[in-house]
Amino acid sequence: MATQGGLPAINDIRVLDPFRWLGGAWLDLWRAPLPLLTYGLLVAAGSAALAYGIYVTNAAFWVLALTFGFVFVAPVLAMGPYEAGRRLEMGERPKLADILLVRTALRQDVAYLGLALLLIYFFWGRIAQVVYGLSTYRLYHTAPEFVDFALRTPEGHNMLMAGSVVGGALAFFTFTMVVVSAPMLLDPAANMFAATASSFRAVSRNPGPMLLWAVLIALLVGICVATGFLGMILIFPWLGLASWRAYRALVAEAPAPRVVQRPPLKPVATR
Repeated sequence: MATQGGLPAINDIRVLDPFRWLGGAWLDLWRAPLPLLTYGLLVAAGSAALAYGIYVTNAAFWVLALTFGFVFVAPVLAMGPYEAGRRLEMGERPKLADILLVRTALRQDVAYLGLALLLIYFFWGRIAQVVYGLSTYRLYHTAPEFVDFALRTPEGHNMLMAGSVVGGALAFFTFTMVVVSAPMLLDPAANMFAATASSFRAVSRNPGPMLLWAVLIALLVGICVATGFLGMILIFPWLGLASWRAYRALVAEAPAPRVVQRPPLKPVATR
């Protein structure tokens, strides 16, 4: 495999390839529906429970911040579908235990990626607070009050537009950092530096297709949110499988190592 500075080579892809990834992942999903949909159900239930807990405590602002911030932590949660995609590619049928506890993800470099995403999420929370504070002088203690402010007042519209622009830029940076690195780190030989560098190179080499891929992910995540996380049962594992296909299409494969045959040593003559 050709490399640049020890990094894997990046392939050129076509503009419509993201649709092919989704189509292939849809077929993959129904090759092992029970474990994958169960995984999606668990993620959806956890997300809905967390959002509901914040809602009932009248932290209306944080429900919005949590919902939009989901994109920053989703790549680590998707390690299970990545592993399912890897096993399906090898001709295996993954079981629920295989994707709930991905052994190759239990290592330091994956933890570093998760920590980086968590810091980005906290940073997003601070930015959202600043945008909210600059938009209104009032505190809205209930979700209905906050929704009414956001949707029915000019200040609320400005808040949503400013938050969308800043949050979108931060989300695209996160996407650029993890689109290749998260699935790549399933390889025990990959490290955090090589994985993230490869991810940035993949996006910079294929800006058009990767921008389309980011938009498709945003639209599907939006459907999850609009359905009260119910759509996540299907969409989350589907996107995870498609992301594995994206990684495999973007990063050039290494050839199988060849065994070098050495001539046998000649016996040393003794007197």
